[in-house]
Amino acid sequence: MTTPRRALVVVDVQNEYFDGPLQVQHPPREVTLANITRAMDAAVELGLPVVVLQHELPEGAPVFAVGSHGWSLHPEVERRLRPEFQRASKSFGSAFSGDGVADWLQEQEVDTITVVGYMTNNCDIATAVDAETRGVAAEVLADASGAIHLANDAGSASAQQVHETLMVLLHSNFAAVADTDAWVAAARAGDPLPKSDLGTSAVQGRARYGG
Repeated sequence: MTTPRRALVVVDVQNEYFDGPLQVQHPPREVTLANITRAMDAAVELGLPVVVLQHELPEGAPVFAVGSHGWSLHPEVERRLRPEFQRASKSFGSAFSGDGVADWLQEQEVDTITVVGYMTNNCDIATAVDAETRGVAAEVLADASGAIHLANDAGSASAQQVHETLMVLLHSNFAAVADTDAWVAAARAGDPLPKSDLGTSAVQGRARYGG
C-alpha cells in the first residue's frame, strides 16, 4: 500500500458562509467549522502541506467582495494561519484555479488532496473533479464541508439532500469520502482512505433500488 503524499486544501472558509446570503445549512455550520479546524491542527501536527483559499470578487459584488466582512476568513481559520501555508485567492470553483496553487502542490510532490470547506455543491465538487484531470487523488471530509438549500427553474433540493447526494456521487468516482475522525487516523498511519468506484456503486445501487 503506497503512502499518500497529502495536502490539506481549506476551501473558502469565509464569513459569507456563516452570516451571509450563502449561509451553509447542512451539516450544521459550527460542527463543520470545528472539524475543519481539527483537520488543520492535525495537518500542522503531521507536517502536511496546507493550502488556504479565499473566493474573491470585485468591490461592490453582492458576495465575496474583496475587503468585505463576507470575504474575510472565519476568525477560527484566520488565527490558525501559519507562514508555511500556501494562501491564494480565486474567482472560479476549483481550488486549482487559485493563484499559484497547482504549481505549489506539484512542487510539494502532492499526489492526494484532502478537501475541507465550502461549499459541497460548488467549489468542493469542482476541486475533486478537477483533481482527476490532473492525476491527483482527492479526499473529501463529509463532516468538514457543507451545502445550502437550492431552488431554481429546474426544481429544488434541501441542503441535506444536496450534501448527502453529492457525497455518494463523489465517493462513486471522484473522491474518497470520510469523516474527520477516519481521516485523522488514516493520515497518522500514512494510509489512503478507502474509495468506491462507479461500477461497484452502480451494482450496489441496483441491488438497493432495482432496475
